[in-house]
Amino acid sequence: MIFWIASYPKSGNTWLRALLSSYYYSDDGFFNQNLLEKIGQFPEKKHFNYFDYNPKIVTDTSRFWVEAQNRINKDKKIKFFKTHNVLGSINNHKFTNKENTIGGICIVRDPRNILTSIQNHYELNKDDALKFMINEKKFIHDHSLQNDYSDFQFISSWEKNYQSWMQQKIFPVKTVKYEDLNKKTFETFKEIVEFIEKIIRSKKNFDTTKAKNSIHSTTFSKMKNIEKKSGFVESVLSKNNQKKIPFFNLGPKNDWKNIFNNDYKKKLESTFESGLKDLNYI
Repeated sequence: MIFWIASYPKSGNTWLRALLSSYYYSDDGFFNQNLLEKIGQFPEKKHFNYFDYNPKIVTDTSRFWVEAQNRINKDKKIKFFKTHNVLGSINNHKFTNKENTIGGICIVRDPRNILTSIQNHYELNKDDALKFMINEKKFIHDHSLQNDYSDFQFISSWEKNYQSWMQQKIFPVKTVKYEDLNKKTFETFKEIVEFIEKIIRSKKNFDTTKAKNSIHSTTFSKMKNIEKKSGFVESVLSKNNQKKIPFFNLGPKNDWKNIFNNDYKKKLESTFESGLKDLNYI
């Protein structure tokens, strides 16, 4: 069965995967990049190797989302998967179902801070990043592959994305704020692990030492140093110069209050007002 780590892009998904992979797939809780492979992404091209689809058609892999998960779940083991996909359907093809999914964590983040991360990751100015975030038809894929949408993910808008996971009634999902994970890391991470353990019906006790090691080895500064020394598996090539765009960019300095002028702050609050109120950001 699949346990989803779901979020809109640049909302803290990679950090939580680093924490969880260190906690669940290492002996001592200390992070290394190889552990991230234990929590892969769905959908990815490799999941559709057994299916007859047209990679040049943007949505064609969606026909096989559930069948691909059926194959993944043949061994009946618990598996974590990262996704940015909306929890919904395309042309009546469901993203997942209760036969393949046991539960999930939905990570949400203040969209005013997501904006600057979207700017950096996708090399956009702030206005284009804003258009990106409010586009209800938005999808992402590997731009380095020409005419190949095999790893297509339908992310929709920031608001539609988190709502799709928070409002569904198919399986249990715990909503976690990135800001809580950042400010109260141990307490929030403990809640996440205990939620997972309850859902998968594990009888293991929470390992405080292992959790602390996971937290201490995945701080922003340590992850940034790892990227500087040996690169980072999730960084992408720039469309401008074919160099890797730094994955760990502003970190704690990413604060919309100090980045945008008053007029743009008001524009962002107006644009995201419904979601900001819904998630108690205002």
